[in-house]
Amino acid sequence: MTTDFIFGSIMESGTITGAGFVTATICSILIGCFIAFMYTLKNNYSKSYIVTLALLPAIVQVVIMLVNGNIGAGIAVAGAFSLVRFRSAPGSGKEITSIFLAMAVGLATGMGYIGIAAIFAVIITVANLILSSLSLNNKASEEKTLKITIPESLDFEGVFDDIFERFTTKADLEEVKTSGMGSLYKLTYKISLRQKASTKAMMDEIRQRNGNLEVSCSRPVIVRAEEL
Repeated sequence: MTTDFIFGSIMESGTITGAGFVTATICSILIGCFIAFMYTLKNNYSKSYIVTLALLPAIVQVVIMLVNGNIGAGIAVAGAFSLVRFRSAPGSGKEITSIFLAMAVGLATGMGYIGIAAIFAVIITVANLILSSLSLNNKASEEKTLKITIPESLDFEGVFDDIFERFTTKADLEEVKTSGMGSLYKLTYKISLRQKASTKAMMDEIRQRNGNLEVSCSRPVIVRAEEL
């Protein structure tokens, strides 16, 4: 009996009741807030993204309730959800996982399976937190953005290759643009530092090549959708 209460549906014969709708919506928001809170642990985040995680289960839940039993409407809604990716900026793996988790919770609560939604959210968020805390030897492959300013007289093609070979496992030139009325070039590389490689030593050697002009090394910059 207890198992049926936890894993059963609160919907009666597929019909939406006022009590069922209110219960499912409240549970969706509570579970969404839990998912959003768990994401804030050991992750960089924006306020709008956290609000989205908190409200997304309730939104998906209402959609599922409205299209319940209507195959044509369900396909149309699935197509509408697929359009979201064309309006959103690329996200990290953790962000995409959290969004799919929120949508899965909304699907479950929309069908009345409140217990399954809550248990599933707890299992996935805790597993994600544990796996994120593990050291999986990813320090050597951590990507960073390296920006180098050089004078126009310096041929940048291959001039830093020997430095990159000693300090990085990967160095891809992603952008080249002029500055200072064409008197300077600004190069943007995506690099992966070798394990125990010194960022300061690498930047010092680069400064000797570029005439002591500006050099910066930072985490990859992800443009958020709300900033566009």
